[in-house]
Amino acid sequence: MRKIFRDFINGLVFGATHIIPGISGGTIAVVMGFYFELIDLINHFFRDLRKSLKFAIPLLIGFATGLIILSSIILSLLTKYSFPTFLFFIGLIAGIVPHVYMRVVECGQRLKRSNIMLSIIPFVALSCISLLKADNDEIFSAVDIYEKINLTYMIYIFTAGVISAAAMIVPGFSGSFVLLLMGIYNIAIYSISSIGHLAADFSNYSLMLNICMVLVPLGLGILAGIIFMAKLLKKLLNKYQRQVYSVILGLLLGSIFALFIEPMVYRSGFSTLMVIAGIITFILGTLASYFMGKKTFTH
Repeated sequence: MRKIFRDFINGLVFGATHIIPGISGGTIAVVMGFYFELIDLINHFFRDLRKSLKFAIPLLIGFATGLIILSSIILSLLTKYSFPTFLFFIGLIAGIVPHVYMRVVECGQRLKRSNIMLSIIPFVALSCISLLKADNDEIFSAVDIYEKINLTYMIYIFTAGVISAAAMIVPGFSGSFVLLLMGIYNIAIYSISSIGHLAADFSNYSLMLNICMVLVPLGLGILAGIIFMAKLLKKLLNKYQRQVYSVILGLLLGSIFALFIEPMVYRSGFSTLMVIAGIITFILGTLASYFMGKKTFTH
């Protein structure tokens, strides 16, 4: 029973953080200690169906709850207290960096130039993407965004889902950040938040259709992307563990940089109290992920 509750809580946090551009779901899974179990679940779901379902059901229920219910709380925090909220998540990423670095070092006797380059390239790439992307100051505005939906756009949503899911499963890369870059984040977050309105009025068939036209192709794309990427990562970790961790290290460092230059971080403005709160949340996030990561990386 304790494990079921823990899996639910893991799913709750996992789902809630997927709403935030720049926060890596894979990193959160690593921090919470269920990343490797998640990869095994996706790759070997039918090997022990009963065991898989015992893990998957509470995790998925928690994920859906976090995504739908806690998303409004997260969005409220990002609006009113964006600086300390983002600093907490930056701390979560920073705290896991030493563990990933030690994996790179432990996989070989000395750090090769090729491993350094495998960290530098994704760091530079993610940093450049962050610098080039548009300002996201109005991503939370509720606008009529369903008018442009057609079959071609639904295929594009599916494709965005596949690519974002591949990012979700890789620690250091944010799936919601990919959706933001591809122009799908707005319509996805608006559709998810509209589920609450639909629950209050199931007779609103127009809203139901609009939500389905967005979330069904997006969900199918995410499912396909997760299955593909999990299998690929499993093979790469078995054969090229040091190289994979080198890339992940670069993505983690790139994510920290990307979040620091993200305009949303500074929406709440600066004050002495806000800065102090940010420093405290950063330290708390760093310590939490560092000590939780100890357990994960001795897996």
